Amino acid sequence: MSKESSNRRLARAEKIRPLLQGEYPNPAVALTYSTPLELLVAVILSAQCTDARVNIVTKTLFRKYANVGEYAGADQDELEQDIRSTGFYRNKAKNIIACCKALLEKHGGSVPGTMEELVLLPGVGRKTANCVLGAVYGANEGVVVDTHVRRVAQRLGLTKSDDPVRIETDLMEIIPREEWFVFGNRLIWHGRRVCDARKPRCLECVLRPYCPSAENFITRKK
Repeated sequence: MSKESSNRRLARAEKIRPLLQGEYPNPAVALTYSTPLELLVAVILSAQCTDARVNIVTKTLFRKYANVGEYAGADQDELEQDIRSTGFYRNKAKNIIACCKALLEKHGGSVPGTMEELVLLPGVGRKTANCVLGAVYGANEGVVVDTHVRRVAQRLGLTKSDDPVRIETDLMEIIPREEWFVFGNRLIWHGRRVCDARKPRCLECVLRPYCPSAENFITRKK
């Protein structure tokens, strides 16, 4: 990406950041959890699934599996049925069990607090690690990139990529490090409330003056 292009993205981000902060001053993670382990499991379940659905599933799941040992010793077929409605349940169940076994064997049953350790756990990529690090440990190691972040960042012209790793890098280049986690959360909430995948509410959007996609959507609507 050229320096000129990076400068344009940076200038746009400088305009967007305070507006998003005004709309979403304290954007909490939408997943319901009370411990680091519960958040880790919930984020694994959230792949290709809505947070609302995950919260429905974990309301029962977290009562059934109270600690890392119970997940590690779970019957995979039974766990699959417990999480079936989140989709991709076989792979998710396999990863949750393997992940919790690794937590017991390598981390004393605790969820580690570094990117390097987290991404070595089964089923944990940068998205999951960034979410856990930011929400639990207050660490800004990167930007959570989910479907909302990808869509909103592309529409705002903050990235041209479809690759989550490239999108994360693009955002890290133009957002101050201390805002990486909260900025990602703000994009997520904006994607849920305003910048819908099919029917973005551009006329109501505070970011409209700085969004290169807005007028196209407005014209189409007319």
